[in-house]
Amino acid sequence: MSRRTFELVPTVDDLTYVREHLAVPGRTAVVMTMGALHDGHATLVRAARERVGRDGFVVVTVFVNPLQFGRGEDLDRYPRTLEADLKVAEQAGADAVFAPGVEEVYPGGEPQVRISAGPMGERLEGAVRPGHFDGMLTVVAKLLHLTRPDVAFFGQKDAQQLALIRRMSRDLNFGVEIVGVPTVREDDGLALSSRNRYLSPQERRTALTLSRALFAGRDRHAAQEALRARAREIPATRARAEALSAIGESRAAADAHAVAKAAPGGPAAVRAAARTVIDEAARLDPPLALDYLALVDPSDFTEIGDDFTGEAVLAVAARVGTTRLIDNLPLTFGAAS
Repeated sequence: MSRRTFELVPTVDDLTYVREHLAVPGRTAVVMTMGALHDGHATLVRAARERVGRDGFVVVTVFVNPLQFGRGEDLDRYPRTLEADLKVAEQAGADAVFAPGVEEVYPGGEPQVRISAGPMGERLEGAVRPGHFDGMLTVVAKLLHLTRPDVAFFGQKDAQQLALIRRMSRDLNFGVEIVGVPTVREDDGLALSSRNRYLSPQERRTALTLSRALFAGRDRHAAQEALRARAREIPATRARAEALSAIGESRAAADAHAVAKAAPGGPAAVRAAARTVIDEAARLDPPLALDYLALVDPSDFTEIGDDFTGEAVLAVAARVGTTRLIDNLPLTFGAAS
């Protein structure tokens, strides 16, 4: 089967026409973006194409949604690069780009009825950017209705956004599969973002602290889990300790047991390792201005305790100069004992 023609779809009527006349035999996937596409977005498109196959239909939405920008945020200067975006989308495997204007998405002006993000939408990003998630969910809901996908792809870099979209889809019975795709990073570790282009070379060096802090927390977690695993493998018996002493391992065994007993899973130590890197970055030129560093339960984005087991997210948000960046890493606490 030959590749179908790539389409730029600027209006809702055009989108309806394409949907109704293309006669796509397979499933439909959507990748929602605000444009300024980079390889992170291309990775989402490639994942969508792989999921729906050659017979499926992949549509990329490009829309800078004014509802999710607060007072003083970068709506006016947010990069608009539609011509370049079309090339990225097509090369990654999209069939169409739906790029409506504000009047197409909100024909009567700002909508009077909106989606509420609820308590989860008031934490972390929601606390720093009040109303942001209400605006985000409102446009995601509208774009899901307009594109009518079977499956929608979002990046895990926006972890709280992804969690809220999943919750909305489940709570309001959208009937759409929501797929998260791992964060794509540049060679130096910086998470890909359309806002990275705002950074000067010196600001970029400071911005690298976000990923370094996350990696420090991840490495501390891995070290603790390794010690816990070692402790499980070494029986705490006198005979065994004497045998280990003969080969110089009793101290290691004791250390492993001490760590496992004092900080099972070690969320506090993970936070401390990441915080050390962030605190050092506050003294750089230019400095890193932290909004939050949190280790949370991805089901509701509340902070986890030291007895927590399961999946968690180590998340950070900060400003470098006039640019605000976010990043996160998933971690798993509480290996079987």
